[in-house]
Amino acid sequence: MGNKGGSEAWGFIKQVVTGRWFSVFAGLIMMIGNGTTYVFPTYSKVIKTQFDYSQTQINTLGFAKDLGSNVGIIAGLLAEVTPTWVLFIVGAFQNFTGFFLIWLSITARIAKPKFWQMFILVCFGTNSSNWANTAIMVTSVRNFPDRRGIILGLLKGYVGIGGAIMSQLYLAIYGHNDPSNLVLLFAWLPSLLILILFPSIRPIRIRKHPNELKVFYQLLYVSILLAIFILFLTIAQKQVVFSQAGYVGGASFVVSLLCVPILIACREELLLYKLNKQTAGPSVTVSMVHQNPPTLSASADSEIPEILPSCCENIWNKPERGEDFTILQAVFSKDMALICLATFSGCGSSLAAIDNLGQVGESLGYPQRAIGILVSWVSIFNFFGRVFSGFISETLMTKYKLPRPLTFSFAFLITCVGQLFIAYPFPGSVYFAAIIIGFGFGAQNPMLFAVISEMFGLRHYSTLFNCGQLTVPLGSYILNVDVVGKLYDMEALHEGKQIAGKGLTCTGAHCFGGSFTILAAATLFGAVVMLVLAYRTREFYKRDVYKNFNEEIWIPQTQMEFYRLDNKKSIED
Repeated sequence: MGNKGGSEAWGFIKQVVTGRWFSVFAGLIMMIGNGTTYVFPTYSKVIKTQFDYSQTQINTLGFAKDLGSNVGIIAGLLAEVTPTWVLFIVGAFQNFTGFFLIWLSITARIAKPKFWQMFILVCFGTNSSNWANTAIMVTSVRNFPDRRGIILGLLKGYVGIGGAIMSQLYLAIYGHNDPSNLVLLFAWLPSLLILILFPSIRPIRIRKHPNELKVFYQLLYVSILLAIFILFLTIAQKQVVFSQAGYVGGASFVVSLLCVPILIACREELLLYKLNKQTAGPSVTVSMVHQNPPTLSASADSEIPEILPSCCENIWNKPERGEDFTILQAVFSKDMALICLATFSGCGSSLAAIDNLGQVGESLGYPQRAIGILVSWVSIFNFFGRVFSGFISETLMTKYKLPRPLTFSFAFLITCVGQLFIAYPFPGSVYFAAIIIGFGFGAQNPMLFAVISEMFGLRHYSTLFNCGQLTVPLGSYILNVDVVGKLYDMEALHEGKQIAGKGLTCTGAHCFGGSFTILAAATLFGAVVMLVLAYRTREFYKRDVYKNFNEEIWIPQTQMEFYRLDNKKSIED
């Protein structure tokens, strides 16, 4: 009897850790480590002070960060031919090496690097996020093909809030006295999480059940609760000086909320586990089958193997939207050109605004602690933008047949308003700007990846979504370095302020007024381009975009309701 109970317990544990919902949890946790990209305004101030860099140089490092975090073509191509664990190992190595060397340099444990060497280190460290990002997103979209907007919104949401979570963990572990330790945390924690959790990320095919959408909403509610707690925690930290015990208590509650999705995963897997035991016939089988989705690879049982087209074949003979494009068919399409133009101007200007928020706060006389709050708020509302855009755009698309690019355009307009709050500031305007820009940029992110998957299919998704974001660092570089950085340095030179240990400094609304007006205009242009794409694709989105993934349900609704009632009765007895 004891052996049977132990065997059943082990069988259930195995089902949990190999199930789809634990895979979702593992993906969410690993995505937190990718949020280090959005904490650049915090640790860039340490770099600027330590090495006496100008604002143009800091903005050039911001471009290095954007270049590293957005250029994932190599990861995408490698994902086409290698298992996912290869991407995770490469990403963990890059993350630790890049950020650890940055930490060694800013703490003077190694010789001061030349500027071009620091550029490479920042680019190398932030590029690590592409490897885990590609593996997790591609696998999750394949596991939930008809919920891709929702799963992408959740995953990218945890990237958005990852910076705020990492900041709270930094305060709990190291305290607030030495900001350089934040870079050290970036080096070891994301790499450790990847090495522990990466085996859970792989294609897992089971038939969907009627409560799948409800489970995603439960994950959304937990995530919103987490974000709201961190929001109020950062507000409290702005008003009151926390002790080290206070920081530890806040971080402990954050970690406990991060673990709630494990309970949701256990509940859903328990349902599947007991249904497997109770059903005698093969008609209601719910066991997991570990294989690639049928739309993504040829069937092993086919008498005639499917001949996949070469990426160089029929470049101009494109299939219908929603079918599987080759890489070059997608890259040379008008739709991809519009996507790249919109992300170049809209996403590039949004990133430039986020990268400069710390300097904006400093120029307007905000205290150092308030600047740290601004960065955390960007991260928190980045999360809200990502998860809400995923769920809302999915509802508008499936229920009201509105093109997803239309919601994308609205996200650009929201960001534009936040940039104008900085260009023409009023008391406290930077706090509102951090909220609006964070939300707007967060909303852009999952919709970019969802639109690409819907228009060009999933066969080469790992490469195509990385192609779609290639123009983001280019737009960020031009607007960040050639516009924001140079205009700031011109204003600082007019004031004649170059303080040792702080580089060129400028104080007042004029420091960023002109440059952020240009950023707002660029974001508005991106919104117009995305409206053009929405008009072009209006007929496509009136159809059932997910028709190829509407599989029949293996677990009937009546069977699930019977189990729930039976389980409730047994508990009461």
